[in-house]
Amino acid sequence: MKILVVGPSWVGDMIMAQSLFMSLKLSFPDCLIDVLAPAWPLPLLDRIPEVSKAIVIPLNRGQFGLMTRIKLGRQLQAERYELAIILPNSWKSALIPFFANIPLRTGYRGECRWGLLNDIRRLEKNALTMTVQRFVALGLPKNAPQPPGYQEPSLPANKAGQEAVIQKFGLALTEKILALCPGAEYGPSKRWSPGYFAKVAEAKIQQGWQVWLLGAAKDKEAAVAINKATQHQCRDFIGHTSLTEAVDLMSLAHTVVANDSGLMHLAAALDKNVIAIYGSTPPELAPPLCKKGQTVFLNLPCAPCRQRVCPLYPVGHKDHTQCLAGIRPEQILELIGD
Repeated sequence: MKILVVGPSWVGDMIMAQSLFMSLKLSFPDCLIDVLAPAWPLPLLDRIPEVSKAIVIPLNRGQFGLMTRIKLGRQLQAERYELAIILPNSWKSALIPFFANIPLRTGYRGECRWGLLNDIRRLEKNALTMTVQRFVALGLPKNAPQPPGYQEPSLPANKAGQEAVIQKFGLALTEKILALCPGAEYGPSKRWSPGYFAKVAEAKIQQGWQVWLLGAAKDKEAAVAINKATQHQCRDFIGHTSLTEAVDLMSLAHTVVANDSGLMHLAAALDKNVIAIYGSTPPELAPPLCKKGQTVFLNLPCAPCRQRVCPLYPVGHKDHTQCLAGIRPEQILELIGD
């Protein structure tokens, strides 16, 4: 059986989608799973053993590209997929499976996708409270019990990748390495203060830990602030690594402190000691899916607002939202332990 999964655009969601791939392999042990997604999360698929092939959507974020989608769909007709599972809820995400003539096309109702999908599911948010459950449910029959069970995502450490980053960056490994991930793609309402990250870094450096900063190029401002506050004692990898290199570096860490972000889910899939900080989003929706994961959330009356920018502050205000400012570095240090 050949299955095409239209994957999510977010790194964290792509990690959680592995639970769907695992579930499909349980239902159809001999199935081949190809994943269609934008270019930026695709490198992860090389590390996910359930995936047979990654197919790139050659469009930029937010680009509609109708003719590109139609052309790619027609090209994929030769693959003779039997089932398509469309994880995003957008109308455009269902176009390629439709033009690929895949006979069974499953997804949630989304943006009026009648016709594009022929197995339309109603998303019962009260039953499926977690993103991972929503993904897994799409790979099961409509009448399957909800919420479904799921396996936690798992990315095996890549020894060759580890050795490559050790050599490239000239690393001298110690027993205790703390990785700090100050970014969050969604917006500032999910980003803990760089000053607080710096206080955590200072305390652990004094205890003999190495502190690494990981993230995307757009997190550089936060990294500069953290390093300035710590007299440049942190090793700053932000903007200097590919996504797979960031995975390999994180696999060498002992503990990871991160916002609700893609790197947090990567750390969980690597089975690290993860401390996940939540502000505008509820931890119940997308917690770190590992036994070592811990979440910090103040549960204020105004939270979770799910807004990119705190609605209680004017746009561009220098202060962080109270849901994040109220989480003190001492709390995080206590969770990290010795």
